[in-house]
Amino acid sequence: MCNAFGIVTYEGMNVHVKGLQDYRPVAAFSFLGRYRMIDFALSNLSNSGVNRIKVMVRENPRSLLEHLGTGRHYNINSKRGKLHVLPAKNMNENDFYSNDINSFMYNMEAIEATNMPYVILTPCNMVYRQDFSVLLDAHIESQADVTILYQNVDNAKTDFINCDTLELNKQKGVLSIGKNRGNAKVRTISLETYILSKELFISLVRKAANTSSLYWFRDIINDQCSELDIRGYAHRGFVACVNDFNSYYRANIDLLNYHKAMEVFNDDWPIYTRTNDSCPTQYAADVNVKNSLVSNGCLIEGNLENSVIGRGAVIKKGAVVKNSVILPAAYIGEDVHIENVVVDKKARIVRKKELIGSEEHPLYVKRNDKI
Repeated sequence: MCNAFGIVTYEGMNVHVKGLQDYRPVAAFSFLGRYRMIDFALSNLSNSGVNRIKVMVRENPRSLLEHLGTGRHYNINSKRGKLHVLPAKNMNENDFYSNDINSFMYNMEAIEATNMPYVILTPCNMVYRQDFSVLLDAHIESQADVTILYQNVDNAKTDFINCDTLELNKQKGVLSIGKNRGNAKVRTISLETYILSKELFISLVRKAANTSSLYWFRDIINDQCSELDIRGYAHRGFVACVNDFNSYYRANIDLLNYHKAMEVFNDDWPIYTRTNDSCPTQYAADVNVKNSLVSNGCLIEGNLENSVIGRGAVIKKGAVVKNSVILPAAYIGEDVHIENVVVDKKARIVRKKELIGSEEHPLYVKRNDKI
């Protein structure tokens, strides 16, 4: 068992996902048809032996709470393991004061009562695979005060916009934390995952609260770069950060690539999720399905190419779905052609026979809409 407890933090003020975020928090976004975004953070913690996990929730928490349930499906509901929900003091995500520091302070009693010497903070809006027990061992061995997980990328001009960046010295010490504004190709992107002792964490949270009511945890870490020994730890493999609509679309489509998907999914590293009993997907005899991920419970009578199809979706005869993300229970009518589109949950496309976006600007069909 990993000698730490985990906190899955909610998305920051830099995350704005058009349309989808109106109905649920980023943690509850459907991903790859059968998962939710939070499943990846919780599975990383569970597979790493972290059995005490706290999940911070903010606005529109209903769908997230339903998905989390007791936490049993994340393999952490044992005698020593628990999944706790930490509500924000202010549930309005658009309020400047609705930051993680204020939420930590509001739930400080529950944090102090957790009998673990270390804490692992990880975000809900990033998809990657990481063994946190290895990261914790490296943190303890280095005797650093704080360890931050990062990844070097060479596509920072187009991806990871507004994500945190790290300035490192030759010893991988963190000199400062900045923002990726898309003005450089190669950047060191922070995965917003921090490991530190519980005592230091509580001390930094209190210091941040006394410094400014608008501070986030990354702000107090940035302030302490010259005072504390803060180290970076390199992650290697696929990383997707969902902080806007385009990044959500690209993350789903990117993982249709087998080699990229194998960097996230592994038989020895299961991604846990809440499952529902449903029949296998039914395919009509003459359909053509290419490089697509189709969840269970669907009816496929049309053609699919490079698309993600969520649970219980219906694609009727003559329909063509290409380079698109179809969320659960959506309905694509006969002879409808959609390309580069994200169709939200329970939407029905029947009368509009053609919806074509571009890879740079995919279209969005809102939840429960009928067009």
